[in-house]
Amino acid sequence: MRPTTLATAALLAVLAGCAATPPATTPLQSSSAPAERAKNVIFFLGDGMGINTLTAARIYAVGEDGELAIDQLPESAFVKTFSNNAQVTDSAASMAAYMTGVKQNNGVISMSADTVSIAPGPDANGNNLVSRCSTGRKVDTLLELARRRGMALGVVTTTSVTDATPAATYAHACHRKLETDIAAALVPGGAGYNEALGARGLDVIFGGGAQFFLPFSAGGKRADKRDLLGELSAQGWRVARDTAQFNALAPGQPAIGLFAQNHLAYNELRNPMVQPDLPQMTRKAIDLLAPNPNGFFLMVESGLIDHGLHATLAKRALQETVVYNDALQAAIDRMQAIDPGLKNTLIVATADHDHTLLLNGYTVRTGKTTPTNPGVLGLVRGLDGKPKLDKDGMPYTVIGFGTGENRVAGSRARQGPLTDEIVTRDDYHQEAVIRTRTGAETHGGTDVFLGAAGAGSELFRGTIDNTRVFSLIKTAAGL
Repeated sequence: MRPTTLATAALLAVLAGCAATPPATTPLQSSSAPAERAKNVIFFLGDGMGINTLTAARIYAVGEDGELAIDQLPESAFVKTFSNNAQVTDSAASMAAYMTGVKQNNGVISMSADTVSIAPGPDANGNNLVSRCSTGRKVDTLLELARRRGMALGVVTTTSVTDATPAATYAHACHRKLETDIAAALVPGGAGYNEALGARGLDVIFGGGAQFFLPFSAGGKRADKRDLLGELSAQGWRVARDTAQFNALAPGQPAIGLFAQNHLAYNELRNPMVQPDLPQMTRKAIDLLAPNPNGFFLMVESGLIDHGLHATLAKRALQETVVYNDALQAAIDRMQAIDPGLKNTLIVATADHDHTLLLNGYTVRTGKTTPTNPGVLGLVRGLDGKPKLDKDGMPYTVIGFGTGENRVAGSRARQGPLTDEIVTRDDYHQEAVIRTRTGAETHGGTDVFLGAAGAGSELFRGTIDNTRVFSLIKTAAGL
């Protein structure tokens, strides 16, 4: 645990310096014992945001001696991420461990530890068969427990809302690819609905994945011909498909915003008229959920960090990590205005697993990346400013990957010297130690960082298992 003096006016001054809008004057909570249970819980998940990625994003955005929003949270821990059957987890097992407190096999969505991940297979028409679990049972998620206490529920993501991370909050499946089944779990009263979410289901759902809610005839992937968005609309839900419709959403009705057929675009490539960004979706979700007198539970995922890393597109991954931190800061600011000092609100920010991104040495300090300074995206340079060279006499980059598609065969001299102009391009794939197929860089097994603030945040300390995070949130919120 960090010293409690971090939750002082000095901490607030630091927060104010990086906030887009001035936060409230009451500092973040960090006390020796929780005075009250957390009425509100906001859980931030950076998909694949390992320690190296977080460090690189900090240097990219604010330089070596700067701080991101997650760095300024007054309590912290390191989280072990191994799954029930693997040293290196996937997103399904890791997020399900956070949400249920149960170690899962890779690929499993919020089921008991004995559940075997069975992939759905294609039928004669190429449609996915519904795959039933041969073993295992459903286990309670934090959102289901929160519903029993009457809390409002929200899920926000930059991926499909049926992807592994958001799915683990509200659905149960023996395989993460059963996305049409997972979508059906969100529709109250319909076939496949998750009745543990209560009569009304979730209150806010923002992200992508419209194809899993629509039949083939409407450009979707549902073989059962159901139009889940039409069913939700008939039940009084507000449905948003672009930013204008999103902006028009107001408290009083449940809302679903699906802004892409599958995943949203990288933040730097999105059309802002169609896709709101993660900070906008986070603020809107809080505004829609906060009026509930019993509080709320909101999960916010920055899922495209993981996509950038799998593609060895470090620049995209770092940009998405910065967006994650912008959304975290937006949530802090919004909740400080609603609940000064976060006396009744717990904010937890972490990652589900690591990736193989690494920082090569020994480079001179680069400072933040600007149009004229490549920063951490550039070449390793000595104190004299000259590029350092490998044994083939070739320069190399600060960022590399343990696995990835760009592995030079033989001497690196055969490709010619790299330059800062080349390696800072949006589509530059950093070099890897082990070659994989295109886009198939792997997860890593290193512990991840967790930061927390507000009611009950003092519970997070030391090195803990990812299943322990479930227990601590449950205790802090009295679930």
